[in-house]
Amino acid sequence: MLSITAGRTRREFLTVGSLGLGGLAMSSLLGSRSVQAAAAAPRLVTGKSVIFLFLQGGPSQHETFDPKEDAPEGIRTTTDVIDTSLPGVRFGARFPQLATLAHKLTVVRSFQSTNGGHNIKPIVSDASLNANIGSLYSRVVGSTRTDNGMPTNAVVFPEAACDDVLKGKARGDIASVGQLGSVYAPFIPGAGGQLQQNMRLNLSRDRFNGRTPLIAQLSSLSQQIDAAGELGMIDHLQRQAYQVLLTGGVADALDLDTENPKTIARYDTAQFADDRWRKARRGAQGMYEGHARAIGKQLLMARRLCEAGCGYVTIHDGYDGVWDMHGDGNNLGIVDGMEACGPALDHAVAAFIEDVEARGLSDKILLVVTGEMGRTPKVNKRGGRDHWANSTPLLLYGGGMPRGRVVGSSTRDGAEPSGDPLTPKHLVSTILHTLFDSGQLRLVPGLDQIAKLTEHAPLV
Repeated sequence: MLSITAGRTRREFLTVGSLGLGGLAMSSLLGSRSVQAAAAAPRLVTGKSVIFLFLQGGPSQHETFDPKEDAPEGIRTTTDVIDTSLPGVRFGARFPQLATLAHKLTVVRSFQSTNGGHNIKPIVSDASLNANIGSLYSRVVGSTRTDNGMPTNAVVFPEAACDDVLKGKARGDIASVGQLGSVYAPFIPGAGGQLQQNMRLNLSRDRFNGRTPLIAQLSSLSQQIDAAGELGMIDHLQRQAYQVLLTGGVADALDLDTENPKTIARYDTAQFADDRWRKARRGAQGMYEGHARAIGKQLLMARRLCEAGCGYVTIHDGYDGVWDMHGDGNNLGIVDGMEACGPALDHAVAAFIEDVEARGLSDKILLVVTGEMGRTPKVNKRGGRDHWANSTPLLLYGGGMPRGRVVGSSTRDGAEPSGDPLTPKHLVSTILHTLFDSGQLRLVPGLDQIAKLTEHAPLV
């Protein structure tokens, strides 16, 4: 998040114009490449956005959206199950709010990530040219919007949306651009580094209450810089970058203090933080608590970014793999793990759905919820489930997707799809079809590799 603190001179702050923003050079953000890309973009894009909620560690299909209560002992769902608003469809019992909203969702029960290790698949894989899927979007439309400077691709980690979480380890390069070029790397608010340090303004440490004091002090800083003639030291693009970062769409979207307090309260998932889970090593590090505190605000920030013009937002949930439920001392088992992680996810996604529907955005934003893998059908001797590549939970909402659909089915033990599997290449194609007019995409020189990714059948 944008930091307002003491200890920086105006001259130091102005160096923001030459620093990188999540891998992007500021001049290139607003420069000719983005302008050229944006010139072709209107006929290519649908005007929709995508939020990819990535549950790192690998959520269990059995205890989420494909329960197997009638499977043999040692395989069957370890938690209770709950009826949903779709006749005959049940979810794991930790998802009561989503169960009531099932008629608005698309549940895919034949998805397999084809990945059994801790990394950032299916966000980055050969199905996405080994780039963050959002970087594919930026390659087509440009790294930033030319009307307001908003980055078109962002990654939101827990610490970007919530002050009281410990930073953990993201397994894999979630900001990978493959061969696309670093200019298309996602914007990562709160990522630290020299840029974040230079964005610390020479203002009071006191936290501002509301937007008015913030604007007033930023305006005062701008006047001081203008009076000193220092804006003349940077070119037009750097000057535009300065305005965008402080008073434009980025600052507005990241400033949750400007949100309706009732909306913030609805997204708040801190109530699900429970120190019972500190008995696990990663619990002692605050990872389970961090998940519970942050995930709601991460979704709220992602919605605000999309409203401000960011076309693609990746949310990383699960530092050190809180969804990795081996029951081995480093991780909770499947029963405790679902109690620690499920309610916050249920509440956050339900709040998001109700919020975007109230705002009339349900067809404008596609939400994708999945992890890098699923869990083994068989419960291990410690009461956990281990890594499993052949069946992975996948939930979709909005973006024009069909509502109240269950796509495909899995075998009785939940080990694999009972028919033809759907894989990351189908998921990437679905996302790109949501964002682009694939027919127009094929007509633009230089975009043939991305256009080819849309040739795979969408999920629905």
